[in-house]
Amino acid sequence: MSTEKTPREVWELLRAGNERFVASQETHPHRDPTWREQLRDGQNPIAAVVACSDSRVPVELLFDVGFGDIFVIRTAGGCVDAAVSASVEYAVEGLNVPLVMFLSHESCGAVGTALHAVETAEIPDGLVRVFVEKIVPSVLESPSRDPKDVEVTHANLSAQHLIERVPVLAERLSNGTLGVVAARYQLADGEVHPTMENFGIE
Repeated sequence: MSTEKTPREVWELLRAGNERFVASQETHPHRDPTWREQLRDGQNPIAAVVACSDSRVPVELLFDVGFGDIFVIRTAGGCVDAAVSASVEYAVEGLNVPLVMFLSHESCGAVGTALHAVETAEIPDGLVRVFVEKIVPSVLESPSRDPKDVEVTHANLSAQHLIERVPVLAERLSNGTLGVVAARYQLADGEVHPTMENFGIE
């Protein structure tokens, strides 16, 4: 796919792909051997997506795209740390993606663990506490303790955190060459619902 599209055009393209996925009318683009061979010369993705590592959230499939189309960064809960921020910076500055998305999802185990930690005041042992501590602010900022509300809040806060943490995002938002979107994926019906859209100056 070409990156010669505006941020909003890329977002609409991804939404159209998700509509095809929901309707089981996927076109399965960019998955043939010839296309994969071309990618040996480099990548030209149209978006960067920060998402949860959950095996039920295969990002490329949700948007009906193929090899080389999306720069995907995944951690448990989609938690943003220095490595994730650096990866987003690389996608925007090095690969010139015009869209960055933070994608949360229904029934997120990491969110559920953070919710439990807040409600019981019990922080898990081991490295699990790393992502729990990063999600707890979303639990506290959520309008309710309903998991859906927390997942939406986590998507919005994380997208805003990326804007504040990665200087090139704010810079390109200000000149209209980048869009930042937060969204939540519903496992049951396959739909991706936007929860926040920031296209800067269009």
